[in-house]
Amino acid sequence: MSRAGAFETIVGLIVIAVAAAFLWYAAGVSGDRARVADYQLDAVFGRVDGLSVGADVKIAGIQVGEVAASTLDPATYEATVAMRIDRDVQIPDDSVAKIVSDGFLGGAHVSIEPGASEDYLQEGDRITITRGSVDLLNLAVQAFTNQQGGGGSDDASEDDPLGEF
Repeated sequence: MSRAGAFETIVGLIVIAVAAAFLWYAAGVSGDRARVADYQLDAVFGRVDGLSVGADVKIAGIQVGEVAASTLDPATYEATVAMRIDRDVQIPDDSVAKIVSDGFLGGAHVSIEPGASEDYLQEGDRITITRGSVDLLNLAVQAFTNQQGGGGSDDASEDDPLGEF
Protein backbone atom coordinates (compact mmCIF):
# COMPACT_ATOMS: atom_id res chain seq x y z
CA MET A 1 0.00 0.00 0.00
CA SER A 2 1.34 3.39 -0.92
CA ARG A 3 1.85 6.16 1.54
CA ALA A 4 -1.08 8.17 0.05
CA GLY A 5 -3.40 5.16 0.29
CA ALA A 6 -2.55 4.63 3.96
CA PHE A 7 -3.17 8.32 4.70
CA GLU A 8 -6.57 8.20 2.97
CA THR A 9 -7.51 5.08 4.94
CA ILE A 10 -6.61 6.72 8.26
CA VAL A 11 -8.56 9.88 7.38
CA GLY A 12 -11.54 7.76 6.36
CA LEU A 13 -11.49 5.87 9.67
CA ILE A 14 -11.32 9.16 11.59
CA VAL A 15 -14.32 10.53 9.66
CA ILE A 16 -16.33 7.36 10.37
CA ALA A 17 -15.42 7.52 14.09
CA VAL A 18 -16.45 11.19 14.32
CA ALA A 19 -19.74 10.47 12.52
CA ALA A 20 -20.49 7.53 14.85
CA ALA A 21 -19.73 9.68 17.93
CA PHE A 22 -22.04 12.41 16.61
CA LEU A 23 -24.89 9.94 15.99
CA TRP A 24 -24.45 8.44 19.46
CA TYR A 25 -24.57 11.92 21.03
CA ALA A 26 -27.61 12.97 18.96
CA ALA A 27 -29.53 9.84 19.95
CA GLY A 28 -28.73 10.47 23.61
CA VAL A 29 -30.00 14.05 23.70
CA SER A 30 -32.93 13.76 21.30
CA GLY A 31 -35.28 12.19 23.85
CA ASP A 32 -36.78 9.93 21.17
CA ARG A 33 -35.94 6.79 23.05
CA ALA A 34 -37.69 5.90 26.29
CA ARG A 35 -35.37 5.90 29.24
CA VAL A 36 -35.34 2.79 31.40
CA ALA A 37 -35.49 4.96 34.52
CA ASP A 38 -38.97 6.31 33.68
CA TYR A 39 -42.49 5.28 34.54
CA GLN A 40 -45.75 6.30 32.88
CA LEU A 41 -48.64 8.21 34.43
CA ASP A 42 -51.84 9.36 32.76
CA ALA A 43 -54.10 12.35 33.38
CA VAL A 44 -57.39 13.42 31.78
CA PHE A 45 -57.93 17.10 30.94
CA GLY A 46 -60.82 19.09 29.50
CA ARG A 47 -58.42 21.18 27.38
CA VAL A 48 -54.75 20.81 26.47
CA ASP A 49 -54.24 23.87 24.26
CA GLY A 50 -50.57 24.36 23.38
CA LEU A 51 -49.43 21.07 24.92
CA SER A 52 -47.42 18.87 22.59
CA VAL A 53 -45.61 15.56 22.76
CA GLY A 54 -42.20 16.14 24.32
CA ALA A 55 -43.41 19.05 26.47
CA ASP A 56 -41.98 19.24 29.98
CA VAL A 57 -43.61 17.85 33.09
CA LYS A 58 -42.50 19.98 36.04
CA ILE A 59 -42.76 20.00 39.81
CA ALA A 60 -41.86 23.32 41.48
CA GLY A 61 -40.45 24.51 38.14
CA ILE A 62 -38.03 21.57 37.84
CA GLN A 63 -38.41 19.17 34.92
CA VAL A 64 -39.23 15.67 36.18
CA GLY A 65 -40.50 14.15 32.94
CA GLU A 66 -42.10 14.77 29.58
CA VAL A 67 -45.36 14.31 27.74
CA ALA A 68 -45.24 10.98 25.90
CA ALA A 69 -48.60 11.12 24.09
CA SER A 70 -51.98 12.79 24.05
CA THR A 71 -55.20 11.28 22.71
CA LEU A 72 -58.84 12.26 22.51
CA ASP A 73 -61.39 10.06 24.25
CA PRO A 74 -64.21 9.88 21.64
CA ALA A 75 -66.83 9.08 24.30
CA THR A 76 -66.16 12.06 26.59
CA TYR A 77 -64.27 14.42 24.25
CA GLU A 78 -61.59 14.84 26.89
CA ALA A 79 -57.85 14.63 26.32
CA THR A 80 -55.86 11.82 27.91
CA VAL A 81 -52.21 12.76 28.39
CA ALA A 82 -49.55 10.09 28.96
CA MET A 83 -46.45 11.31 30.81
CA ARG A 84 -43.04 9.70 31.38
CA ILE A 85 -41.80 10.58 34.88
CA ASP A 86 -38.28 10.07 36.22
CA ARG A 87 -38.25 6.90 38.32
CA ASP A 88 -36.59 8.63 41.28
CA VAL A 89 -39.48 11.13 41.61
CA GLN A 90 -42.38 9.81 43.67
CA ILE A 91 -45.68 11.61 43.19
CA PRO A 92 -48.36 11.44 45.92
CA ASP A 93 -51.68 10.03 44.72
CA ASP A 94 -53.59 13.21 45.70
CA SER A 95 -51.45 15.48 43.49
CA VAL A 96 -52.92 18.02 41.07
CA ALA A 97 -51.85 18.16 37.40
CA LYS A 98 -52.32 21.45 35.53
CA ILE A 99 -51.68 22.57 31.98
CA VAL A 100 -49.65 25.77 32.33
CA SER A 101 -48.81 28.19 29.54
CA ASP A 102 -45.13 28.92 28.95
CA GLY A 103 -46.05 32.46 27.93
CA PHE A 104 -48.66 34.42 26.04
CA LEU A 105 -47.54 33.13 22.64
CA GLY A 106 -45.54 30.10 23.78
CA GLY A 107 -46.42 26.47 24.26
CA ALA A 108 -47.49 24.75 27.45
CA HIS A 109 -46.26 22.19 29.94
CA VAL A 110 -47.74 20.03 32.67
CA SER A 111 -47.20 21.30 36.19
CA ILE A 112 -47.75 18.85 39.04
CA GLU A 113 -48.53 20.15 42.51
CA PRO A 114 -47.73 17.33 44.93
CA GLY A 115 -50.34 16.43 47.52
CA ALA A 116 -49.85 15.41 51.12
CA SER A 117 -50.71 11.72 50.81
CA GLU A 118 -48.23 9.08 51.91
CA ASP A 119 -49.41 6.80 49.08
CA TYR A 120 -47.62 7.29 45.77
CA LEU A 121 -48.67 6.79 42.16
CA GLN A 122 -47.26 3.72 40.44
CA GLU A 123 -46.59 2.76 36.81
CA GLY A 124 -49.78 3.19 34.74
CA ASP A 125 -51.75 5.06 37.45
CA ARG A 126 -53.84 8.12 36.67
CA ILE A 127 -53.71 11.53 38.27
CA THR A 128 -57.38 12.16 39.05
CA ILE A 129 -57.30 15.84 40.02
CA THR A 130 -56.58 17.95 36.94
CA ARG A 131 -57.04 21.46 35.61
CA GLY A 132 -56.99 21.99 31.87
CA SER A 133 -55.48 24.87 29.97
CA VAL A 134 -56.97 28.34 29.73
CA ASP A 135 -57.33 29.83 26.27
CA LEU A 136 -55.63 33.18 26.91
CA LEU A 137 -56.24 34.55 23.43
CA ASN A 138 -59.96 33.82 23.67
CA LEU A 139 -60.11 35.46 27.12
CA ALA A 140 -58.35 38.55 25.78
CA VAL A 141 -60.75 38.78 22.82
CA GLN A 142 -63.76 38.43 25.14
CA ALA A 143 -62.45 41.09 27.50
CA PHE A 144 -61.76 43.45 24.59
CA THR A 145 -65.14 42.94 22.93
CA ASN A 146 -67.02 43.29 26.24
CA GLN A 147 -65.12 46.52 26.93
CA GLN A 148 -65.94 47.93 23.48
CA GLY A 149 -69.49 46.63 23.17
CA GLY A 150 -70.84 47.70 26.56
CA GLY A 151 -72.64 50.87 27.44
CA GLY A 152 -74.78 52.45 24.77
CA SER A 153 -75.13 55.60 26.85
CA ASP A 154 -74.49 59.07 25.48
CA ASP A 155 -72.99 60.20 28.80
CA ALA A 156 -69.30 60.94 28.13
CA SER A 157 -68.37 60.37 31.76
CA GLU A 158 -69.10 56.65 31.36
CA ASP A 159 -66.81 56.41 28.31
CA ASP A 160 -63.98 58.21 30.09
CA PRO A 161 -63.57 57.01 33.66
CA LEU A 162 -61.51 60.09 34.57
CA GLY A 163 -64.10 62.48 33.08
CA GLU A 164 -61.46 64.47 31.24
CA PHE A 165 -62.81 64.28 27.68
